[in-house]
Amino acid sequence: MDIQGKHVLILGGYGLVGRAVAREMLPHRPARLVIASLRKFEAEEAVAQLKAEFPHSPTQILPAWGDVFLRVEWQREDTLPRQAVLANPETRRRLVDDILGSLSDEILEASLLYQLITGTWGNLGGLPAHIVVDCMNTATVVAYQDVYTTSRHLETQIAKPEGEVDWRDEVERLLASLYIPQLVRHVQILHAAMKRAGTQAYIKVGTSGTGGMGLNIPYTHGEEKPSRVLMSKAAVAGAQTLLTFLMARTPDGPTVVKEIKPTAMIGWKQIGYGPIKRHGQPYARYDCPPDQAVDAADPASLVPKGPFGRRQEGVLEAVYINTGENGLFAAGEYAMITALGQMEMVTAEEIAQNVVWEILGGNTGKDVIAALDASTMGPTYRAAYLREAALNRLHQLEAEHGESVAFEILGPPRLSKLLFEAFLLKRVYGSLDRALEAAPEEAAAALEALVGADADLRQKIISIGIPILLADGKRLLRGPVIKAETAEQGWVDLTPANLTRWQKRLRRLLEEIRRQSRGDTSSRDDRIYPAAREWRPDDLTIRVGELVAWVLNTEERGFRFKR
Repeated sequence: MDIQGKHVLILGGYGLVGRAVAREMLPHRPARLVIASLRKFEAEEAVAQLKAEFPHSPTQILPAWGDVFLRVEWQREDTLPRQAVLANPETRRRLVDDILGSLSDEILEASLLYQLITGTWGNLGGLPAHIVVDCMNTATVVAYQDVYTTSRHLETQIAKPEGEVDWRDEVERLLASLYIPQLVRHVQILHAAMKRAGTQAYIKVGTSGTGGMGLNIPYTHGEEKPSRVLMSKAAVAGAQTLLTFLMARTPDGPTVVKEIKPTAMIGWKQIGYGPIKRHGQPYARYDCPPDQAVDAADPASLVPKGPFGRRQEGVLEAVYINTGENGLFAAGEYAMITALGQMEMVTAEEIAQNVVWEILGGNTGKDVIAALDASTMGPTYRAAYLREAALNRLHQLEAEHGESVAFEILGPPRLSKLLFEAFLLKRVYGSLDRALEAAPEEAAAALEALVGADADLRQKIISIGIPILLADGKRLLRGPVIKAETAEQGWVDLTPANLTRWQKRLRRLLEEIRRQSRGDTSSRDDRIYPAAREWRPDDLTIRVGELVAWVLNTEERGFRFKR
């Protein structure tokens, strides 16, 4: 696709790769480039640098900032907001619901991620992003919340006397740190926002979690090898890739969905000399002369932290190489990690070139989503051939024991609802055309009469948790369990309004069968319904499973996008 004139959003735009992508984008003259980062000063610094490097660019370059895993109202200019959100009982409970509750419009529209993509945040003026390049290391953000440290903390809390621990606080903090629910909600909001924004392309710059190394990676988060935290990062990264793979198979999202996944250390941002900082804070200088040595055999001398050493003036300063997300490395560390056979290195500029080439339609061979498409096993000719054998045997047994419609094991309840409604139409009318002859009120009464007279059928429906809404729309037949809250979600609905809906479906299907049977005889159409596939336009028998599959494909757009 063309980049010129488009609105581009770069998530993680302050980082090493984000800035490189921005530099690679600007020569293609997008109308607007939004640089989003975690902190306000980062986004503003990146924008200022880009404007200085491209003084004559016609592109409007804007900063945006905040934690995209949180609501807009919780963002703070002066500090990262997550700890404050967790410290406040009200916002913490809201966060847990944002992560684990059903995705509502209120949750969606309050999200910073949603507002950045749709252009409703801050000074973006309601202009949505046509292209989203996601350079955030989402796996790090999620996995470094470190559920293992949280579990050890909980063990110490359990050992305390009863009444000393606020267990609601502890449980909510644990729930707010769960990896997969956070990632799932993040992807749900991402997809919904891009769908509403009409985003045309989504490119993820992902991670392998280990810089391309295996479980034998010598760089860990502690002495444990392999590190559970590092493995968690890799697991979250893999989960995000599979969710992106599914997004690429969803027809109503961005047309272009790709992921570039570097598997080496990403090259540096700066080389210099100065204070050495960790987590934004410089190392204080300490000294411990030989005459102040402690007893190495004394456990009190081996505690992780304590009043040891003598504080010196100033902070630790040295020659360093700034590797971006990974922080500052000494020359020795850099030489070690980039050596042949170790993590080695790829540059941010090479990654950015691949990102932009893929957007423009070039085939870099580095898109892992395309690789998964090419290497995963999909439907086969043999399976399709044997499907008929399985259906034939099922129909033989049905002739002996009665028709088998739905068990509510496949789920959700809506599927069982549709299957039983189609089955009731078959029982009463037999064929598509006859089901159209009766007025909706008459059809509703006929279906209700069948349900009232056939106890076995009625029991098969309500026993699996699917209630039956009778024709008056007021009375409900149900068993001890109802698996859906509304008729739309999963009640067999015998009201005239629902029968009207079914008749609209059947008319559309009949038109499709006649067009496909008497018109174009090429391979153009999928011919989902058997009457069209078998060129038997007069065989209008209601085929329950085939009919509901047609509804899912055509009405609900729940079809397989890639084969």
